[in-house]
Amino acid sequence: MSDTDIIAELNEQFGSGNKKLEADVVAELRSIMRLYQLSVEDLFFKWESYCIKMDIDAAQTAIETLRHFKQDLHDTLERTSRSHVKIKTEKGVSATPRAPRVSGGDVFGMLDSLTTPGAGRASKVGAKRTSAVTRVKVEPASSPVKLADQLDSLGAIPPSSFNDRANAGETVEILNDQLPAAEPPIAPFSESRIKLTAASDQKKLGYKPLAMKASESSEILDDRIDDFVSLVMQHHRLEESAFGSAASQSTSEIVAVGRIASDSSEGKLNAASLVLETSRRMGGGLRVPLNVSKLKGYQFFPGQIVALKGVNSSGHEFTIHQILDLPLLPNAASTPDSLSAHIQRLGGGPDAMDSDSDPAPLNVIFASGPYTADDNLDFEPLKALCNEAADIYVDALVLTGPFIDVEHPLIASGDFDLPEEFLSSIDPDTATMSTVFRYLISPPLNRLASANPSITILLIPSVRDVLDKHVSWPQDAFPRRELGLPKAAKIIGNPMTLSMNEIVLGISSQDVLFELRHEELVGGRPQEPRLLERACRYLVEQRHYFPLFPPTDRKKLPKTGKGDGVGPGAVLDVGYLKLGEMVNVRPDVLVVPSSLPPFAKVVESVLVINPGYLSKRRGAGTFAKMTVYPPDLAKQEQTGGMLAHKIFERARVEITRI
Repeated sequence: MSDTDIIAELNEQFGSGNKKLEADVVAELRSIMRLYQLSVEDLFFKWESYCIKMDIDAAQTAIETLRHFKQDLHDTLERTSRSHVKIKTEKGVSATPRAPRVSGGDVFGMLDSLTTPGAGRASKVGAKRTSAVTRVKVEPASSPVKLADQLDSLGAIPPSSFNDRANAGETVEILNDQLPAAEPPIAPFSESRIKLTAASDQKKLGYKPLAMKASESSEILDDRIDDFVSLVMQHHRLEESAFGSAASQSTSEIVAVGRIASDSSEGKLNAASLVLETSRRMGGGLRVPLNVSKLKGYQFFPGQIVALKGVNSSGHEFTIHQILDLPLLPNAASTPDSLSAHIQRLGGGPDAMDSDSDPAPLNVIFASGPYTADDNLDFEPLKALCNEAADIYVDALVLTGPFIDVEHPLIASGDFDLPEEFLSSIDPDTATMSTVFRYLISPPLNRLASANPSITILLIPSVRDVLDKHVSWPQDAFPRRELGLPKAAKIIGNPMTLSMNEIVLGISSQDVLFELRHEELVGGRPQEPRLLERACRYLVEQRHYFPLFPPTDRKKLPKTGKGDGVGPGAVLDVGYLKLGEMVNVRPDVLVVPSSLPPFAKVVESVLVINPGYLSKRRGAGTFAKMTVYPPDLAKQEQTGGMLAHKIFERARVEITRI
């Protein structure tokens, strides 16, 4: 490749809009490519991973940032080489075991994985906006990990103090900051300003778990492929004769619809292991290897339903010529009369006093468990969140599990006591986890409901909730009996699509974004180069809250605090995966809590929110506050008598540290 071609590709991958890279930036990028023998694509993917790790904007390719990036690559290579040398030394019979030599006199190698508090994370928006260059200067060039586990085993880490947390209340990120922040009302509203309507059939989530049949599961997986065949045929206006089996040898170009899979049950998906799984109706259920050499770029993950145009002339592999777009669900819309009724409800109903001013916007807080750190069961982050919700009189508080986490070290061991003030009213011999919930989680929710009687509280379970006997996903709501919850609290299923006034809200407590990021295969120039946006688009495109199949090996998921640190994983009941599909329309707001950095983004007209976890294992976390302004009906364009909601244009979202 000529120098001109390389510079052009660097500008395409790293440039911002029509603005070309500075000469010194290009020189530094080319220096990194030569030093580590990287292609432009490989360099960009490493840069993207570095930006996510350091929480900086990938578009800010300043020379100082690139030098820190270069140092990080060097540190990573050095650590890898050091670990290889250590392995070879241990294999030698006559070798004398020695601790790895680390500068600074670290005889036992403990400081080799030192993590400073807050390393690798910097706020995107704060009281003072910090540039990407400044953020890199105050953070280490590399962020080794896992010292906490080593020191914890020695009892060297003191218990975390929630009251001593840093940057409490700091705004990390704002979406649509051109919209003003809502002023809290002087007093709570006299009645609820929210009308809830379920779009999902919650009764179907009450199926019997742990009774999965292989025949039923295979039919569900087959039906999903066949459903997309009909959708692709209508969307692209193709004849039925244009479709065929990718596994059948033919010199004619066909359209093949199937599921992306790997030819190996172990290891990560790669270009060599990539296969297309056909349905029994379209291809006899056969799998055929895929040749992606003629594609400029691609993005695949196991379980993804794809429509591929290509040919299988050899009978051994299907060569892809083109990846066809899948049709998206329509945008959510309502009639003008329905929107007017919702606006009237925001203003206090038909009996409210007439006012020329617009009604106050709707305020909703989203948060996700865990709700307490690993070293206690004080649930201080949950109490702080309820105090925040009470202070600003939010209209709704949406909480996703786990509430009582089965992976919490104290819950898993059973070695804990309830607060002394409750012991007089509890019989230890009859106490259950419902008792724990009633005395540790329900009190702050009851105080919130007393301070703001018009509030709506939604609880969504998790497969890690010790309280829920429905252990698989899709997951039924846990019973509220004996939990002592306020009347304002409602427990719904996981996942769930519902309407909050006109807002179509889709929510699932599964960490699907982390698993998609871990399992995806990206090559060439993908359609969406940004990782987080790409993962969110998978959900919208596949019309499913968990399109990944099979899910990630639970040993590769983020470590938990219990024992070996291996969590339960996705716990999918394949026979009921259809209950995880999005219903009829694209959600206006999609809430998908994840261990990835919290964010709020607009993807295909869907406002996607990852509020983060309210409590990390050893510190405080984040939550999301959404302010939705009422629509301006006079400026809205009607389509067939319906008005699109366009929540992504009139919602301000703030990601905030608790």
